[in-house]
This record gives sequence, structure tokens and C-alpha cells, in this order.
Amino acid sequence: MSSRGHLPNLPFPVAAILAARTTLFSVVLAALCFSSVPARADDASDIRRLIGKTWDKPNSKVVTDPIVIVDNYAIASWTQGAHGGRALLNRDGGHWRVVLCSGDPLKEAVSIASVGVPADVAQRLASELAAQEATASAERRALFSTFDGIVLMDEPSHQQSKQKGHAP
Repeated sequence: MSSRGHLPNLPFPVAAILAARTTLFSVVLAALCFSSVPARADDASDIRRLIGKTWDKPNSKVVTDPIVIVDNYAIASWTQGAHGGRALLNRDGGHWRVVLCSGDPLKEAVSIASVGVPADVAQRLASELAAQEATASAERRALFSTFDGIVLMDEPSHQQSKQKGHAP
């Protein structure tokens, strides 16, 4: 090996394999560096902030976790005191908005797609939600199911108002 760190003269197949491995490593490293993981962490923080700002009460803060994000859609599981549920969100113009709040219907891809989420995205949201919620305690998972019905957040005023009942 020379002082410049070059590989010694190797037979072509060996050199080609080493070059391919180096290129593959570089591609994987670049993909990791430029992946959407940091954006998702920021999105999750934005979603927690939105839900907290909208529904936190002085003596009862909303705990929002897990949050699953696929494309411009998210489902946030939440608890607040003895209640809980799930919120479907949509990113529009770089900002998240709550589309609806519900309980168990947001575990099902068919229900998610029925409100306009593309079917493939709805399926991925449901699958990722099931995997993420499986890591929560049984007590917390049971609270996610206590939200009764479906509340559509079709007016901008819903995003700023404090809901009564057990909406988050």
C-alpha cells in the first residue's frame, strides 16, 4: 500500500467488489443522512404542540403518544386524565390540522380511508399505529378506546376552541 492510502494492485474482480461495497456504503450513508427522520421528529413535536395548545387544561394536560405519520397524514393517540382517543391530522401548506377525533375507528384502514385518506396511506397508518400502540401499557391502550363516536373538526374555530367532554 502506498503512503497515499491507495489499495495495492488487486485482480479486477476483487477491486470491483471493493469499489462496489464502498459505493453501496456511500449510498446508504447518504440515504441515512438525508432521510425524513428529522422531519418526522419535528412533525411529531408540531402535532403535540397543536393538540396541547388546543385542548390542554390547567390541571389536565393532554399526553400525545404515539404519533404515526405517513406522507401528509398522521394519527396521534392521546390521553387526558381518565379519557383518551385518537386524532387524525392532515398537513396542509406545511401546517398540521386536526381533521377528526375518534377512538377505535381510527385503528381501521377502511375507516381512515372513508374520510378521504388515500387507501394505501390509510393502510400504512393503521399498520404503523397498531405496532406503535402495542408498545404502550394495556391501561393506556384501553384509554385510547374511550372516545365515543367521531367528531369532525371541519371548522377552523374547532382548532382554537377548548372542547368539553372527553375530546382531547
